[in-house]
Formats: sequence, structure tokens, C-alpha cells
Amino acid sequence: MDHPDLLVGMNSIDDAGVYKLDQERALIQTIDFFTPIVDDPYLYGQIAAANALSDVYAMGGQPLTVLNLVAFPSKKLDINVLGEILRGGADKIMEAGAVLVGGHSIEDEEPKYGLAVTGIAHPDKIITNCAARPGDRLIITKPLGTGIIATAIKAEMAAPEQEKEASRWMATLNREAAAAMVSIGVHACTDITGFGLLGHAHEMAKGSGVNLVIDSASLPVLPGARENAALGLVPGGAYNNRRYLEDEVTIADGVPDELRDILYDPQTSGGLLIAVAAAKTDDLMAALFDRGVTAARVIGEVVPGPGKIIVR
Repeated sequence: MDHPDLLVGMNSIDDAGVYKLDQERALIQTIDFFTPIVDDPYLYGQIAAANALSDVYAMGGQPLTVLNLVAFPSKKLDINVLGEILRGGADKIMEAGAVLVGGHSIEDEEPKYGLAVTGIAHPDKIITNCAARPGDRLIITKPLGTGIIATAIKAEMAAPEQEKEASRWMATLNREAAAAMVSIGVHACTDITGFGLLGHAHEMAKGSGVNLVIDSASLPVLPGARENAALGLVPGGAYNNRRYLEDEVTIADGVPDELRDILYDPQTSGGLLIAVAAAKTDDLMAALFDRGVTAARVIGEVVPGPGKIIVR
């Protein structure tokens, strides 16, 4: 749909829609929900909320209001389970500084939870995933491997410390990372979720009309992700991502198989992938670390090209 005030809409492959209210304000709107990825209902609520809020942060915005989206088998599960899910979400919403204004629930065979989020930003300062420029450096703000660790958890093969660390990162808001990039100024950003690092990197490359070169040795990876991938504990979504991207990605022969799986691994509440001018890279890394985003790493660069991904 074309509209003069629709700054980002369905004609792009961006993280959220953006509608201009006036010269100083634009609304950012997004929605996301999914089935439980951990057994603890409170933690599940936190992770689902953080994941939904992330799209607003990826656009450089501030979440304002949220609506709960709930599907729950009330005849099969204790209603207190739902209470814990909602409590986890509410705590994460409060941490984000947003306001819960309502929601909607339905009866379903399997729990599902997430948020519809409205955020705000200056219309001239919206950050999209389609403005990366040749010469930019690529920065990632969270470690990879949540899908693999979640698969290991379901198979009861994940060590407790692996589950704890993955859950901690999934429940971490991208608020501080977003604040750092807004303070420095960047060209493009996206958050890494179900399409994995390579899927979301390809969206950035295609939307920007450039190639992205990723240094596999620089990737931050969750403890246990490599080992579990080597055991074959890889989610089906990773194979779907691989098939979808087979003509868009070139991976050097020396990249280990388990790292290839991590590159395609679907993430839940993953970090931001940021394209920043080379001259601002050190400033952005310093701002990220000052705000506690200690997993941030420079993982590659943007080069001229037709929208492909090269992993070396």
C-alpha cells in the first residue's frame, strides 16, 4: 500500500512498519509471538517479550505501548502457568519503559505468547536494514547459537550452564545496543531472529544492493553451541535457512561444519547486526561496551556487489 506518510511498509523486507505522524514523530509498529522455547513459564514470557520488542530497537526507536497476544490450553494446563508467562512479559515490558495497554487471548492446543508493539522515533532518524554502504563494518551484539542450544535442551543433552547462559542472552533487551548505535549514528541495522545470521544478513545485502563479507573466526558463539552442533543437535529451521540461501551464500572451504550450522541457526531474541561507517567503528564498539554490550564483535565488512553473502 502506498501512502505519503508510510515510511517503511510491506514493499520492503524490514523489521517493522513505520508511519510518519508529523515532522518530529513517527510510529514504529511490529508484532511477534511463538511457542515456548524453555520450560520455565516466567522465563518464556521474558524471552518472548524481549524478542517482540527487538524490532523497535532495530529501527532505532523507543517502545511506547504493547498488547499481549496469548494462546493457551486452559483445559490442559494450570492457569497459574499463564500467570507466570504474563508476569515474565510484564517485567520485561516495564524494563523497556513501555506500557502494557491490553491484549487478546484465545484457547489453543499449545501455549503461544508475544506482543504487538508500538514505538516512536524521529522520522529522519529511522534506521532500516537497506542502507548499508560499501566500506561499512559489520557489528553483531549478541552471541549466536540459541537455536542449537534450545534443540539440545529439548533432547535433554544441554548442560545446565549452557541453558542458563543461552536463556540469559535471549531475555536480554537490545535496548542498550540500540541506544549505543543511535548515539553514534549508523547506516543500517536488523535484529537476528528466525532466518539466522545469514538470512538476515542477506536481507540487508539485498535491500542495500551490496555484498556482505563475514569473517567466521570473529563470530561470538554461545558456550556449547559448537559441541552440540557437532553432535547433530541442529534445529530444522537451520536446514530450511540453508536451502533457502543456497544460491545467495558462498562459504569458504575451511569453515568448519559446526560453524556453518551456527551461521544458519535460527535465533530467538538474537542480537543486532549493524552496518556502521569504518571511521565510526571504534566509537560504536566503545559505546556498546560502555553500555554493557560486552559480546559485541566486528564480524565483517560491506563491499560492492549484487546482494550476496561471502563467508571466509
